[in-house]
Amino acid sequence: MNYWLVKSEPGAYSWQQFLKDGRTHWDGVRNYQARNNLKAMKEGDLVLFYHSVSEKQVMGMARVVREFYQDPTTDDDRWVVVDIVPEKSFNKPVTLAEVKTDERLENIALVKQARLSVMPLKREEFDVLVELGNR
Repeated sequence: MNYWLVKSEPGAYSWQQFLKDGRTHWDGVRNYQARNNLKAMKEGDLVLFYHSVSEKQVMGMARVVREFYQDPTTDDDRWVVVDIVPEKSFNKPVTLAEVKTDERLENIALVKQARLSVMPLKREEFDVLVELGNR
């Protein structure tokens, strides 16, 4: 199993909307590294959902339920999506400030590659974020 973090501006697509929808395809990715990360996602992988820009916090956990396929928002076959479903809201969202001060997360891509919208997490990083979110 692999572990991931996806980022969305809450004004564009929020965790709350995701919970209402119950399932979504992760679309609009137009960065090759992020696209390659989508292509690497496998059914069953766990995904953390991060509110970027205004809130800067990890909101909860999701699961990949369909591996990559053509992004339906474009005819350009370079771009793909995956389908995810919500698994669990965190008791307390994990803020970027908390991430930056936790030495267990000092090498996390969320800090090292801040502009990347789809990123892998090490199992240990994923576990720390879940631990912090479930306080």
